[in-house]
Amino acid sequence: MVPKRVPIIEAFARLPDEWGEDTLPLIQSRLKESGQKVVVLDDDPTGAQTTHDVPVLIDWSVGMIEEELRNELPVCFILTNSRALPAGEAGRLTGLVAGNVSQAARNVGKDIAIISRSDSTLRGHFPVETDAIAEAFEDEFDALLLVPFFLEGGRYTIDDVHYVAEGDDLVPAGETEFARDSAFAFTESRLKHWVEEKTGGRVPASEVASISLEDIRTGGPTRVAAEVMAWPRGTVAFANAVSMRDAEVLALGLMQAERQGRRFLHRTAASFVRARSGISPRSLLSAEELELDSSGAGLIVVGSYVPRTTSQLEELIRVPNVEAIEVDVSRLLSDDHHASEVDRVARKADAGMKSGRDVAIFTTRRLVSGDDAESSLAIGKKISAGLINIVASLSERPRYLLSKGGNTSSGIATQALGVKRAIVPGQILPGVPVWKLGAESRWPGLAFVLFPGNIGGSDAVSELVLKLRAG
Repeated sequence: MVPKRVPIIEAFARLPDEWGEDTLPLIQSRLKESGQKVVVLDDDPTGAQTTHDVPVLIDWSVGMIEEELRNELPVCFILTNSRALPAGEAGRLTGLVAGNVSQAARNVGKDIAIISRSDSTLRGHFPVETDAIAEAFEDEFDALLLVPFFLEGGRYTIDDVHYVAEGDDLVPAGETEFARDSAFAFTESRLKHWVEEKTGGRVPASEVASISLEDIRTGGPTRVAAEVMAWPRGTVAFANAVSMRDAEVLALGLMQAERQGRRFLHRTAASFVRARSGISPRSLLSAEELELDSSGAGLIVVGSYVPRTTSQLEELIRVPNVEAIEVDVSRLLSDDHHASEVDRVARKADAGMKSGRDVAIFTTRRLVSGDDAESSLAIGKKISAGLINIVASLSERPRYLLSKGGNTSSGIATQALGVKRAIVPGQILPGVPVWKLGAESRWPGLAFVLFPGNIGGSDAVSELVLKLRAG
């Protein structure tokens, strides 16, 4: 049966009540007792969007990972930004990073739980990346578990169907704009069939297991543990979830199964990361907590092309004292004109910030794509390189930097700013993380706001700019 759009109120009304016990303290105590560390390989720089006071590594050398595994923090993120790469390159990079994680864990004698964090709207290199991780860890996992639930973004899995909230309705993920992504297109919203689609039939829908909301909400962690203990080795499965309590019950159940010898590879969105790491919720960051300079101007760089970002950009450039600078994508894609376009925009941005105006740099809104996924990624990579070069060419230090678009954000951090490690103090808006850049970076201590392309209403960016201006 093809899933249909359904009102959120109607969909939630027929669900069982949440599990009555708060399982988060039990997750926290189990992690503390075991000394286990959750290691997240993040295919996009926005993955820490539900956490706070956690590190993000951009340098994923064995020595750097070892140092991170020795501290007492329950989780660390390692940014691969593999979503920006063609599938083959993404697999090789993910395998290399996973191999370094495995080696570092052996070197320091650390038990780890590994999560491949990806997009809550089902985009990304699956199963390429999970295959690469499993190979790097010499196939020591008993099952692969998918958890695309993401509370802050309105992504819910109900009755084995993954939905995206749009207004008052839940829309099957396969019917959204995200399913038409030029690099990661898909048709299925039914997760069992989605697995079959993405694996090219290697894993038939009939062989995919699931953990239901009935299991989670009426049986609790013990039922979850019993379900996963019964899976044959090599099972691919997913979990239904619509709340953080669901994710926490799931996490505790998996940990109970781990205590009985099971090992899991997780492919999840951001909300499960918070649950599995035992991180308590905290309020949104205030502008004051970011400790911004008292003077200077903000810099907003927009590379994302999704319609939601375009509507946010339209609202942003209406804000008083925002200088809008459009980057000509056709010139960025031209070998003859790339450098001159970078220079033109950088000079104009420097002048704008020097005059005290917040500067918004954005690409022309017409999406340029190739004939296939690989050529589309190559075009996107060249456009991102132009934006990165613009930021690298700036002479003015911005008061803060806000970036829209995962590929652009990652490249700005690594190439334009030289970041090797950052700390995430929290979120400035639901699902919008802030990095505080390390001492090694070009602009130490800078607040770097990583605004996902698929988050927030049309006024979200403009309201945030005003909030940061007041702070």
